[in-house]
Amino acid sequence: MDRTESDATAPSRRDREWDDSPPTDTATATFGLGCFWGPDARFGAMDGVVRTRVGYAGGMTSAPTYHSLGDHTEVVQVVYDPTVVSYDELLEVCWAIHDWGSPAHKRQYRGVVLTHTERQHEAATRQRTALEERAGRSVETMIERLDQFFLAEDYHQKYELRSTPVVGDELAAQYGETFVDSTVIARLNGFVAGHGTPERRAALLETLDLDPQVLAELRRRFRSG
Repeated sequence: MDRTESDATAPSRRDREWDDSPPTDTATATFGLGCFWGPDARFGAMDGVVRTRVGYAGGMTSAPTYHSLGDHTEVVQVVYDPTVVSYDELLEVCWAIHDWGSPAHKRQYRGVVLTHTERQHEAATRQRTALEERAGRSVETMIERLDQFFLAEDYHQKYELRSTPVVGDELAAQYGETFVDSTVIARLNGFVAGHGTPERRAALLETLDLDPQVLAELRRRFRSG
């Protein structure tokens, strides 16, 4: 799909990146890549990702929780704008940020691509095969069709941001029920974890009306991330 804006009046990529109003057409990808906090931050920092959530999937246990996970796996679910970032590009990040060559010591942390459509399944299988051919060894990450996704507890959502002193509580209170699904919050969660360029971090802060103490702490994390 052509990613250029054909309409001269359409918002720029930068405008859309900080916009909490999702585009009309989005797609969803789901990955199990070990502990879900890190992947949540990594994908959240990506241009074209609209929102991220962490949760549990890939098993048969009903109503899993963190302390009663059953046979489920920790996963991150990514809603994205396919005119900005493709599923293949998300897959490339998937392979890069987890140990695909070793079996997980627990099912909770296994590597798995949970596909939503037949096209996703074919793309994941194609990339997995290509990776095995390049590496000359087996890829232990499984490719399965997603059955159901269970949202994880609030304290797991946007963990890097929630664990930032002052910032997490302030933003959770300000955004309320929209905290988990906010594009801005997804970006900040990724940026405080060290992802994204200094230019993108600064550009986002320019758009936010936050308490000076919160902005100062975000800038400190951005520098140390």
